[in-house]
Amino acid sequence: MAVNTMPPKARPHTHVRPRGAAPRRMPGLKTVIVAASAYVIAFVFLFPYVVMLLTSLRAQDSLRDVTFWPEEWVWSNLTNFWTSGLAGNLWVTMKVAGGSTILVLLVALPAAYYSARHRFRGRTAFLILVLITQMFQPTAMLVGIYREFYQFGLVDSIWSLILVNGGFNLAFAVWILNAYFASIPRELEEAAFIDGNGRFGALFRITLPLAMPGVITALIFTFIAAWNEFVVALTLTTTPANQPLTVALNSFIGQYQVDWQNLFAGSVIATIPVIILFALIERKVVGGLTAGSIK
Repeated sequence: MAVNTMPPKARPHTHVRPRGAAPRRMPGLKTVIVAASAYVIAFVFLFPYVVMLLTSLRAQDSLRDVTFWPEEWVWSNLTNFWTSGLAGNLWVTMKVAGGSTILVLLVALPAAYYSARHRFRGRTAFLILVLITQMFQPTAMLVGIYREFYQFGLVDSIWSLILVNGGFNLAFAVWILNAYFASIPRELEEAAFIDGNGRFGALFRITLPLAMPGVITALIFTFIAAWNEFVVALTLTTTPANQPLTVALNSFIGQYQVDWQNLFAGSVIATIPVIILFALIERKVVGGLTAGSIK
């Protein structure tokens, strides 16, 4: 009997999907449009910072070049920031922003917690007043602010900048923290009372850890607002050593000439601490902005 030695016909290889695995779907048109729009918006917002960085690395005689990339990279523009004395102004900015943030949290935390947990007389009027004060700008009351600090002898002082920035950012912190404390169930604190904790024990052990995204949101927005403030600092400070960096950078703008490369180099260095801070706590900021509305 003849034996068939021909190899069997090869079967085409087919991929067998594991049982229970969901089929991979192509992204829909709506998803593609949303993603493309997000990239376009990100590019629009990031492009000025890229131009600022590239301009800070140009030579002075090449500022009017039409080329996008510098023909000569002058890294000394960034190092000149530290030798020009602006490092001291950067330290003043950090003290003003940090002091304003601490002051806001010290005042806003108890005010927001009490207004969220107690239905006292005038509570609604208090919250409305907090919202109304958020509508005022420091420039609208600049003359009155200067007169008040002049009478108290606080003109040309870092403390005046801390008090002003803290006062004008307090309303936002109280409002957002009030909404966040109100979203935390009272039963959690009552359970802490049963376990032997007092009011402060329940606040620091239970409520504040749960409200930390809201606290960090108030922190970052207060810090950035105080970091970028210009008009009040320009009015209340006269000594160059007491001026924050936003005012000190104004010295590069002369009557007939603007030192663009050093101005942009200082702006790049002034932006880096805020970017680092925001990158470290970005998830907490997003949670603080949204959690109060869904809990």
